[in-house]
Amino acid sequence: MSRVSLPHDAKAGPTKPEVRAVLASKLALTEADHFAEVGSCTGAVTITAARRAGRVTALERKGNRLDVTRKNLAANDVDADVELREAEAPEGLPDDADALFLGGSRNYEAVLDHAVETGVDRIVMNVSRLEVAGAATEAFRERDILEEVVQFQVSHGYELAGATSFNSENPVYMLVGSASEDVAADGGSPAEAGATNGGDR
Repeated sequence: MSRVSLPHDAKAGPTKPEVRAVLASKLALTEADHFAEVGSCTGAVTITAARRAGRVTALERKGNRLDVTRKNLAANDVDADVELREAEAPEGLPDDADALFLGGSRNYEAVLDHAVETGVDRIVMNVSRLEVAGAATEAFRERDILEEVVQFQVSHGYELAGATSFNSENPVYMLVGSASEDVAADGGSPAEAGATNGGDR
């Protein structure tokens, strides 16, 4: 995976590289995909997605953070057609996205409704708080779009008294789902379809 350069600071931590690696696996973006993102912030995920997808639409409701996204995007090698929108989700979301990432929980239920209405094939939401993760999981289930919930934690080693100890990052809860009409047409739930297709997208 190519490194992501983030020379500009949005005063909010970027999605960690290890989390972006798992996210990229779940989204499985190709050049034929239109990727939509809610909450671009530093642009870390925007850049990662733009190296895989053919089109990217990234929303950020705060203008100063959108400027940081734009500057960091310019500092990286990106070939995709990228549109940055200063907008609140779900109003600013495109109607033809193949994959959608929610980097935060603001308005997430309305965003999920939009994803269902427009038949987004791959939906991933990252959550850092346990209570929000539980509520979001139920929201995915209520819309019959939940495929899996992944919880993982990354630790980084550092030298301590001539040996190696570890600092642990906060756990991340990753919700993965699909609102694809193809899945609905098969007559099964997205989770069943995921199992049939070998699990991860």
